[in-house]
Amino acid sequence: MRPDTHALLVIDVQNDFCPGGALAVPGGDEIVAGINALMDEFSAVILTQDWHPADHSSFASQHEGLDPYAVTEMPYGPQVLWPDHCVQGSLGSEFDAGLNTTRADLIIRKGFRRAIDSYSAFFENDQTTPTGLEGYLKTRGITHLTLTGLATDFCVNFSAVDAAKLGFKVEVRTDLCRAIDLDGSLAAATDSMTAAGVTLI
Repeated sequence: MRPDTHALLVIDVQNDFCPGGALAVPGGDEIVAGINALMDEFSAVILTQDWHPADHSSFASQHEGLDPYAVTEMPYGPQVLWPDHCVQGSLGSEFDAGLNTTRADLIIRKGFRRAIDSYSAFFENDQTTPTGLEGYLKTRGITHLTLTGLATDFCVNFSAVDAAKLGFKVEVRTDLCRAIDLDGSLAAATDSMTAAGVTLI
């Protein structure tokens, strides 16, 4: 068992990111059993859940003439446009049926504001609007985080880097993550996490 100061953060293991989903990450469902087993080592388990309104600004369907995976400019910077996914209350937004959600002390929903996307478990994509997770962890005295989930190169990467910037000791179990790998995004994410002081296991 890990110390009480060490939490497991499980990122976005949802139907739309698993095979057959709207934004499927190859092999996304292969990590579920391993994550469930890892939960037994932690007294604190936190899940994140992408939770978008149907007209979310990061959806390509909301931008005439632009296709999924195109990049557009938002007030907060460049934004990849995605297929509609993880719409609030939809089957796609639900956690993978195999994931042990009963172990979750907290579920952080992100991306629920229409005008801004949210990759990180800590901040929305403007890098200033907090989700509240930092305060929760610090109130519980948690100093170390192990991250797993989907996708390595987006939400796991942004969450890990933000956690390190906030002063947490962070490790990412790369065997319990899967990547989209969009135009070299996995290599870029690996470099980004390493540069931030994140330990990749």
